[in-house]
Amino acid sequence: MILQSLAVRPGADIPAPVLTELTALYASNREFQALSGDFPDPDDIRPEQVAAQLADELVNPDVEVLLARAEGLLVGVVVTLARHPDPADPDPWIGLLMVDAGAHGRGYGRRIADQVEQRFRAAGRDAVRLAVLENNPKGLAFWTALGYEVIGHRPDRQLGRPCAVLRKELAAREG
Repeated sequence: MILQSLAVRPGADIPAPVLTELTALYASNREFQALSGDFPDPDDIRPEQVAAQLADELVNPDVEVLLARAEGLLVGVVVTLARHPDPADPDPWIGLLMVDAGAHGRGYGRRIADQVEQRFRAAGRDAVRLAVLENNPKGLAFWTALGYEVIGHRPDRQLGRPCAVLRKELAAREG
């Protein structure tokens, strides 16, 4: 599996084939979409909605959208934030990690998280944070199984949804 950056110039559109793949991936995760409220109708997610959501992310120069591909197929997407808007928060963040629902249970989520952690470690970062919606026990179980610890609770910055904030120390890799 490889992670590759979604390279889109400011003001440019996501290439249509990639947007089609991303829309299918987002739509495959109906349960999460219903929990998050990110889309008006979790049963009808449209390419223009996905494009708008990603464009909102990509205007921030500290945001990177990474596409996870296995055997040429898009199996996941992850959005990272190199610096949190709160200057008191020194850690990078994982803003979203989503695996195509048809590929759940195959270890892609773990591998994507591991590769993101490796990227942050290589950049000299010593920890990473993320937030999990309080109404998402599956998400919380996933992240805590990977060694993330709940360090607090607060509403998310965009929509005010209740979240658990998690953090993981990034110990240096041996060998």
